[in-house]
Amino acid sequence: MTDPLAGLYQELILEHAKRREGEGQLEPFDAERFLRNPTCGDEIRLRVRLTGTEDDRRVDALGWEGQGCSISQASASVLAEQAPGLSVADARERIEAMRALLRSRGAVEPDEELLGDAVAFAGVARFPMRVKCAMLAWVALEEALMEIDLR
Repeated sequence: MTDPLAGLYQELILEHAKRREGEGQLEPFDAERFLRNPTCGDEIRLRVRLTGTEDDRRVDALGWEGQGCSISQASASVLAEQAPGLSVADARERIEAMRALLRSRGAVEPDEELLGDAVAFAGVARFPMRVKCAMLAWVALEEALMEIDLR
């Protein structure tokens, strides 16, 4: 018996891969990261702009450009849709939740309230070679936020 959610998740991934939310250069921006998955060649250039005070920084906007498989492009789209408005701490919490989900090999039940549409990538966890594809944008955001912290 197949998982009825698997088909819905696959549709969601394909929809985001086509729609590509947040795609395009973001100006001005506070940090930029370019990452490439050496295994498959997927790549992303992600820019983030923050707003607020040092005690209450929030993601104001996120823009990206990239090329690669549907999984990496859809994951960037989902992240770009969800990140604006999040506090930096909440963004980091989601990055860690996504990492835990994808490293679980399907053993972790995704937290839909925390991850939103990103739960669609739960099935990717069963394919270790695709985990880096799904994490590419999320790691780019994580590194961009670390760069801002170091200033």
